[in-house]
Amino acid sequence: MTQSAHAYAYLRPSAVLDGADGRHLDLATSGGATPLGAAANPRFFAGFLADPAPAAAALLAVADVAAARYYQPRLRASLDPVVTANGDRLRFESFSGCCGVYARLDVLGAGLDGDEIGHGTTNVDVNNPLREALTRIGPADPLHLAVGPDALEVTTFDGPLVEKKVPLPERWLRGFAETQVVAAGFEPRAELPAAEAVRFLRSLPRGGRAGVGWVVPAGRTLRPTTRPVPGAVCLPGPDRLVALQRVLRHALALRVYGPVAAGEPTASAWEAVLPGMRLTLTLSPDAARGFSGEGGVLDALATGTAERDAELIAVLLAWEPRIEVGDLAAQSGLSPERVRAALTRLGTAGQIGYDTAEAAYFHRQLPYDAGRAEAANPRLRAARALVEAGAVRLEEGGATAVVTVDEHIQRVRTDESGRLSCTCLWWGKYRGGRGPCKHALAVGMVRETAAGAAGTKGAGA
Repeated sequence: MTQSAHAYAYLRPSAVLDGADGRHLDLATSGGATPLGAAANPRFFAGFLADPAPAAAALLAVADVAAARYYQPRLRASLDPVVTANGDRLRFESFSGCCGVYARLDVLGAGLDGDEIGHGTTNVDVNNPLREALTRIGPADPLHLAVGPDALEVTTFDGPLVEKKVPLPERWLRGFAETQVVAAGFEPRAELPAAEAVRFLRSLPRGGRAGVGWVVPAGRTLRPTTRPVPGAVCLPGPDRLVALQRVLRHALALRVYGPVAAGEPTASAWEAVLPGMRLTLTLSPDAARGFSGEGGVLDALATGTAERDAELIAVLLAWEPRIEVGDLAAQSGLSPERVRAALTRLGTAGQIGYDTAEAAYFHRQLPYDAGRAEAANPRLRAARALVEAGAVRLEEGGATAVVTVDEHIQRVRTDESGRLSCTCLWWGKYRGGRGPCKHALAVGMVRETAAGAAGTKGAGA
């Protein structure tokens, strides 16, 4: 897996500091994006957390996921969480080292008491001394939160930059892209009150003793089942919900999200409702299956239309906490389908996330571009190579295409709903569950080129 060294440059380590007016949680920021452009150490917020103890526990949960590997746990993992300020809230995000668990803490306006919340995205330093200090925060401890470098004005820290260089795998970026595609297909499936949420989560097996399982809403709780019966929600690798244990005593409810119809293992999202906050863990369909390989973004990456539309949609984004497809369609003049494809493409550059609780996209700005995601995707590279080699032949009628690879022939068929299928081994194994195969991608590229040529010819006639 290709990796690049990424340097996090902090003015000082994040810390919990004691001051005359109480305790201060000062989160140091690294380089990030703001409405005014790139900033070395942006400042997003300074004020008090309305509920310090649950906030500290939830921040630790996000850090737990960033430091964990639920698959092949002997390998180390540690990445600094990403924080995005959306003007009315702060979002802290992280991925597990195996890329199979995505964590997000949304600290809403009701959970913050201070000055205006800024706009932008950066990384925040979460070190071991900070983690230890956060575990000691009690419900009666007032806690001042500063996200940015301003804490230097009220502390005696002085000295060189704190710089950490960590391996930043391409799959981390691809995980951000895939989770927003997956989550956009979720719907609310169950909601448990606090007592039932605690009972259910504490009853889950630990230590990898259970693989993919299912639960069925039963009144105010969830009942385990061994198969995907009607109404069941997939719980893939229940031990991966361990980070929610951090916030159990503060939880007001537990909400569950997932696709409505699921005969095969699917991803699902588990949201702990906290005072003024939401902590959400999204699980991949299997502990051994990271989000980075799901392939949900490939169709959008393969089309030139989505690339052009993404350039237009990107101009309309402004760190909005809620991005409505209908509003963007009205502003851009594009259809809702083209807007969704453009958002998917922007997601490959880390610019788009999806909030299941509000059923809406949100804007963040990571230091990547879509071209980097394309270059790192082997299926997309292989599909482009097939097109360049002239390996795709569209049969008369357009419903079937033949792809010749060396001496092997694969047939790509399109059904009445427009869904593609292929005779290759990849399709036979996943049945489209991990995105299109390279043959289907190549056929889509050729068809788009042919449709564009036909349109140009018709316009000139």
